[in-house]
Amino acid sequence: MRLLSRILGAIQGSLIPCLEEKFGSLTDKQKRLVEIIELVRIEDHISDLPRFGRGRPSYSRAAIARAFIAKAVLNFPNTRALVEALQLMPSLRRICGFEEHKTIPHESVFSRAFSEFSLKGLPQNAHERLVRLHCSERLIGHISRDSTEINAREKPTKKMNPPKPKKRRRRGRPINSKTKPKTKKLLERQIEMTSDEARMTLPMACDIGAKSSSKGHFRRWIGYKLHIDSADGQIPISCILTSASLHDSQAAIPLAKMSAERVISLYDLMDSAYDSKTIRDFSRSLGHVPIIDFNKRRNGIKKEMEPATSIRYRERTNSERVNSRLKDDFGGRSLMVRGGPKVFAHLMFGILALTADQLIRLLTV
Repeated sequence: MRLLSRILGAIQGSLIPCLEEKFGSLTDKQKRLVEIIELVRIEDHISDLPRFGRGRPSYSRAAIARAFIAKAVLNFPNTRALVEALQLMPSLRRICGFEEHKTIPHESVFSRAFSEFSLKGLPQNAHERLVRLHCSERLIGHISRDSTEINAREKPTKKMNPPKPKKRRRRGRPINSKTKPKTKKLLERQIEMTSDEARMTLPMACDIGAKSSSKGHFRRWIGYKLHIDSADGQIPISCILTSASLHDSQAAIPLAKMSAERVISLYDLMDSAYDSKTIRDFSRSLGHVPIIDFNKRRNGIKKEMEPATSIRYRERTNSERVNSRLKDDFGGRSLMVRGGPKVFAHLMFGILALTADQLIRLLTV
């Protein structure tokens, strides 16, 4: 946190007064945008090399990436609104890195650049670096794990079940040598994989999801599901995007591996969807204490937590606050792109801005 306080002190003490001297007074939202952009330093993940030869020089990808962060912070509904704001607001244009009005690219250039960012995983890499830089040194008490629905504007993919070959089996009990060995379940196989390999086992196609809310209301949606590990202070640590139909428990182990590689934590807080012995044992193998709500089994009887455990379990509402802030303040509801990689990149720009905003709040509030 010392590095964070030094960076924030330099921004508030010298950079923002210098910008106000050149462009006039900045709004509170623009000041927060300057702090987030300087804290994220997304241009460090982009190489704008000079182009030699024929043809028009390409637009600055670093300025476009900063503009997408501004889109998330200012909660613009689409790229067209972002381009119009850059054309009308000189201070916003200079904050993003566009020197003149004519240097602002067309909306189609923003779309092509966004496709490049989604293929390279630019916001994911910037978020991982931000978390490792400012959260790895401190001990985190609770990691709240939960998922939230993401509504998409695309058709759900049809699930094609492969036809089972018809085999005629002889009568009687099969011979012992021909009995099939038991295959490991997905959770057991994910334990033996690396975090990247475990993530590859999860589907990312748009389909139909169904989920029961905390109040018991059942709802369906078409799109995806974003799984988030949140630390104390509403700071997202790691995220995974999957199909909407995937059960929450299938993403628990990959998320736990990603978070364990980035930060040191003590407790894993999860709701009843993650009630599995495999998940509990894996959490203990990482040196954590799993606190998972018990799920009603077929007999309809639910076990109750101990009083001290139930009090600590209340910290899990931290994840619900992260989900609501992402959707209400950082563009989680205004999803205009299609395809898993682009949807994930759009959401991660919001997660990146949300993480930087919460880190700043830890020092200023």
